[in-house]
Amino acid sequence: MIETLDNPVWSALTSGNKHLALGSAGAKYFQPAIAPFAAVAENTREHFDNLWEVVPDNQPVALFRKEQNLTHSPWTIINRIDGFQMLFEGATPDAGDAPLPALSRSDVPQMLALTQLSPPGPFLADTIAFGGYEGIYEGGQLVAMAGRRFDSGTHVEISAVCTHPDHTGRGYARQLIHSQIRHIRAEGKLPYLHVRADNTRAHGIYRQMGFIERAAMFIYILKKNLQ
Repeated sequence: MIETLDNPVWSALTSGNKHLALGSAGAKYFQPAIAPFAAVAENTREHFDNLWEVVPDNQPVALFRKEQNLTHSPWTIINRIDGFQMLFEGATPDAGDAPLPALSRSDVPQMLALTQLSPPGPFLADTIAFGGYEGIYEGGQLVAMAGRRFDSGTHVEISAVCTHPDHTGRGYARQLIHSQIRHIRAEGKLPYLHVRADNTRAHGIYRQMGFIERAAMFIYILKKNLQ
C-alpha cells in the first residue's frame, strides 16, 4: 500500500520496525539510542498531546510529514528540513559486483567516524539495529556504506548512504544502493529513500539511477515547550 509512505515513520513503527518502538497507541518513537524519529497516527492536537506524554522531557524528536503545517502545540518547532521522498521504479540492477560485506556492531566505531566526515543524517551508536548495513573498506578503513531504515511492511527506505570525502567519484554510493535495491526486492518489498531539497547533487544522481519523486516530505525537529 503506497499510502503507508504518507506517514513513513508511523508505518515503520507499527510494522517492520515495531520491535524498536516505544510509545502508545497513537504516538510512537524509536528507542533514543537508535534514532531520534517519532510519529503520530494523525496530525491532530490529541495525537501530539499523546506524543508529549510518552516522550521524555529533554528529548527532541524528528517527524516526517507531508503537511507543511503541523497542529503541533504544545510542541515547539526547532527546525524544518524540506525534502523529497523518492521511489525506485527502475529495473533491478544486475548483481555484477562482488557481494558487499555486511556491517556488524564491531564496525560501529568506523561507521560513526565516517558519518562525522560525510553526514547522511542522524546516525547513533545503536542505529545499526535497523540492520542491513553494508560497507566498502580500503586499507582497513571504512570508506563508504549504506543501509536500510524505515520498513513499512511493503516499502523499505535506503538510508545512511555516505562516502569518505577522499574516496568520492569511484561509484561506491551507486554500488551500495544497487546492492540495497536487490536485497529489498528479494524480500518482496519496494525500495525508496528521502533526500534533502537542498542536496541537488544527490537528487540528480538518484533520478539517473531510476528513482522518481513521489512527494515533498518535511522533517520537523520538535522539542517540548516546558514553560
